[in-house]
Amino acid sequence: MGSNKKTARIAGLLYLIVILTGTFNLGYVPDKLIVWGNAAATFKNITDSEMLFRLGILSGLICYLAFLLLPFVLYQLLKQVNKTSAILMVILSAVSVPISLVNTLNKFAVLNLLSKSDYLKVFEIEKLQSQVMLYLHSYENGNQIASIFWGLWLLPFGYLVCKSGFLPKFLGILLMIGCFGYLINFTGGFLFKDSYNKTIISDYVTLPASLGEVGTCLWLLIMGVKEKKHTTENNLNSI
Repeated sequence: MGSNKKTARIAGLLYLIVILTGTFNLGYVPDKLIVWGNAAATFKNITDSEMLFRLGILSGLICYLAFLLLPFVLYQLLKQVNKTSAILMVILSAVSVPISLVNTLNKFAVLNLLSKSDYLKVFEIEKLQSQVMLYLHSYENGNQIASIFWGLWLLPFGYLVCKSGFLPKFLGILLMIGCFGYLINFTGGFLFKDSYNKTIISDYVTLPASLGEVGTCLWLLIMGVKEKKHTTENNLNSI
């Protein structure tokens, strides 16, 4: 069980890296720099705070690499519960990583437009501003595609947590609910973009996923895994 506790702590650390870097890249930086309805303001914000924009890119890359490693560590911890579900968990999470990495090229394109290179002098400032917004919107679209798999992997993961016996069942339930929250968010945002984003559902539908993931991360990192009582009893009986 000692090795399982070590594996749990490694998984918790990787999960913490994913949460912190993902929050910075997908939440903090866009809130500070991007004004979706104003290309000129967005262009100025990124130009004035280019280092923050670059740090957002770097944190995103760290997030995706940690998210690639995380499910493989979780697999070692949870394969004893149900190997098929554990394999499915790894596949569904890993699929999102190349999507996210390729999608990051949109942000590199924004940096190219801000570079003041000689070949950009033929473009008027309004043209550059529009191009920046186009790439930022493309990046958001890529995130929406990746979010399908950010949700889907939570279903087998949550199931494994529920059945594990050494992780709290309520966290597994939150994770499974969170899977459908991501899918609802994607479907609503894609089919009814303007109207859906103004509803209260869009603000709270992914909350179970957030609570489940943060809770699982902290449990793995701080508590590790609980040793099953029957294991101790069996060892005593065998003496």
